[in-house]
Amino acid sequence: MHIEILKEGGVTAPKGFRANGIHCGIRKNKDKKDLMLIVSDVLCDAAAVYTQNLVCGAPVTVTRENLKNGKARAVICNSGIANTCNADGVEKAEAMCALTEQYTGIPANDVVVASTGVIGQPIDLEPIQSGMQTLVDGLNENGSSAAAQAIMTTDTVKKEIAVSVELSGGKTCTLGAIAKGSGMIHPNMATMLSFITTDANISAEMLQKALRWCVTRSYNMLSVDGDTSTNDTVAILANGLCGNTRMETENEDYAVFCRALFKICNHIVRMLAKDGEGATKLVVCEVVGAADEETARICAKSVIRSPLVKTAMFGSDANWGRVLCALGYAGAAIDVSKIDVSFRSRKGTVPVCKNGAGIEFSEEKAKEVLLEDEIEILVDLNSGDAEATAYGCDLTYDYVKINGDYRT
Repeated sequence: MHIEILKEGGVTAPKGFRANGIHCGIRKNKDKKDLMLIVSDVLCDAAAVYTQNLVCGAPVTVTRENLKNGKARAVICNSGIANTCNADGVEKAEAMCALTEQYTGIPANDVVVASTGVIGQPIDLEPIQSGMQTLVDGLNENGSSAAAQAIMTTDTVKKEIAVSVELSGGKTCTLGAIAKGSGMIHPNMATMLSFITTDANISAEMLQKALRWCVTRSYNMLSVDGDTSTNDTVAILANGLCGNTRMETENEDYAVFCRALFKICNHIVRMLAKDGEGATKLVVCEVVGAADEETARICAKSVIRSPLVKTAMFGSDANWGRVLCALGYAGAAIDVSKIDVSFRSRKGTVPVCKNGAGIEFSEEKAKEVLLEDEIEILVDLNSGDAEATAYGCDLTYDYVKINGDYRT
């Protein structure tokens, strides 16, 4: 099986999808797009995974209701205002779905709605309504980039990818995704929005199963700052236009589809981690030798979310004791006397801990390794064959600056 990463296309790479993104006036900066729309030519099977925060954005509530039947045909999302903790939030989210129906003809209950931005401020529907005609008129098969830009908040780069893979019968299936997320990111489900499209023919039940499997091993292994957002949503729409035999069981095509979907999710997660607020480095923790996968995931996430580990990475300090400390309070049953730790980057690998104790190493070499912009923390628990990888970034002065004046 070969999964090809496409150079362009994003959510409009699969057959039958169009998208657009515009500045409608929610955000004061006219240079920043703030409203996007994705539509399919036909009704899609759909699935989603949401934030586990009990303070839940109104768009999440409305999207949950709309996707109860496993069907959708459009995604509308604004940036600038999260539409969370407002008395009329659900009413406003439903109104965004209704506006989508008014200007596209797609039934309101077939719309995924999302919002991202400041919590606790009411969303004004007037700029959204005034921009809808322009938004819809501009829908096109090359509109993914504009849509990706419209959902950015403190992101510094857009997140977009597409892949293609061959299914049985020689049918080529394409998947595309866009995402936003830079801060307020922590597992369960990393604070972000991600919208995925595919022209695969797959039932909503199998789509939900595939998405949950992938989210557990990708989005839920991401932490920028330890804060779980209120509006997190990963939604996927499958319109079936690639013409493959419908996937309704865990057959060979389903396995291939899952691998392609994981490729998409994992790529997006690395982009989200590297673009963490104020970040200068992508930090990846690979845990191997665990007794089971859950133990490996718990340990990897504990290391990647540790403020002391993150600040050590910012300072290019090979302070392996902080890694061991994070493993010790992770909550997993591990034997700390068996743990090995190394740091790795393009500049090489430096072992720093063996059997839970420090070993001699060159501080100069370690500094050289950790000065790179992509760092791997390698942990071997030496207790089994399971493994997991978590993604994060360093913690810098700029993170405090960004979040200190976020509303202003």
